[in-house]
Amino acid sequence: MMNEWKTRTKLVHAGARRSQYGEMSEAIFVTQGFVYDSAEQAEARFIESGPDEFIYARYGNPTVRMFEERMAAIEGTEDAFATASGMAAVNGALTSMLKAGDHVVAARALFGSCLYVLEILGRFGVEVTLVNGTDLDQWRDAVRDGTKAVFLESVSNPTLEVIDVRSVAEIAHAKGATVIVDNVFATPTFSKAVELGADVVVYSATKHIDGSGRCLGGVVCGPRDYVRKVFEPYLKHTGGAMSPFNAWVMLKGMETLDLRVRQQAANAHAIAEALEGHEKLSRVLFPGLPGHAQHAIAMEQMGAGGTVVSLDVAGGQAGAFRFLNALEIVKISNNLGDAKTIITHPATTTHQRLPPEQRTELGITPGLVRLSVGIEDVDDLLADIRGALASV
Repeated sequence: MMNEWKTRTKLVHAGARRSQYGEMSEAIFVTQGFVYDSAEQAEARFIESGPDEFIYARYGNPTVRMFEERMAAIEGTEDAFATASGMAAVNGALTSMLKAGDHVVAARALFGSCLYVLEILGRFGVEVTLVNGTDLDQWRDAVRDGTKAVFLESVSNPTLEVIDVRSVAEIAHAKGATVIVDNVFATPTFSKAVELGADVVVYSATKHIDGSGRCLGGVVCGPRDYVRKVFEPYLKHTGGAMSPFNAWVMLKGMETLDLRVRQQAANAHAIAEALEGHEKLSRVLFPGLPGHAQHAIAMEQMGAGGTVVSLDVAGGQAGAFRFLNALEIVKISNNLGDAKTIITHPATTTHQRLPPEQRTELGITPGLVRLSVGIEDVDDLLADIRGALASV
């Protein structure tokens, strides 16, 4: 019956397990290990454990398993594996399937830490080719026979380029490559990555899934053979498992995820429309605006512009800092997807380790700020933003 449920019902109930006490809220199983009825049972579990059979917290846990099953239900994948952070998910998704001599093609516009993971893979003999993710000809030229994987953010951080996932997946699959999509900016609410052709979908659960700035977490969703035979062995032996408490927080966050994200997206759209053409801004980047270069793709893939608006403030870094420092409701933080509206200056925070020429190539100008829109009253947010812009 669960497969027939609508999204909000799955977000509240999918994967739920109850102990003999019949608790309403999911239980937190705070334990490192598990007890076996016999030596034979222990031996059997180490050979192959079922969905409700556990060995060690690094391998799996009932609370974590609830979160994994709920995420798989939402994404429409066979399975999922939870990790300690979003970057543990990204690193594991790539590293678990790659070895020296393999070839990966990735979009050049990625979160700074994602670019660093690709850099590390290169040190260990994996050939990495970076392309302009919005240029399908570059994907066609780069993906070749033997390419092991392609990796992209469906919406790039922080310049909000929208990748044509369906077309990239067709190019990759024609050469036998696995398509790995970081879908954080699309959110589980607006995600259609699997439907569009993604094989593996990665989330930083730290963002919209938690939604209240409480815990780190990540999750990888995909085919069961990949999740359990490729990804799980790597993660359980390298130690990137999610804690039971964090899994419980994520489960609670998922109950209100759809409601929060839809309000965040509506607020983001209203802010982008209101600020477009503002005299103190050289650019307003938001996929929901008709003038965005990939607006049509965004509407096809998500049906909304998302929860993030990027603004290019006049006066470069000095203007951006003056703007940030004048905000009152909006808080300066390098997270995103929170119920609170938060803002960061990518050139000096999330992407500061990139050389200036690479930031320029990616469109990360000294005046660019990334605004992650929350659920506050949009009129209050606009008053705060306009007041801060007046100080520039």
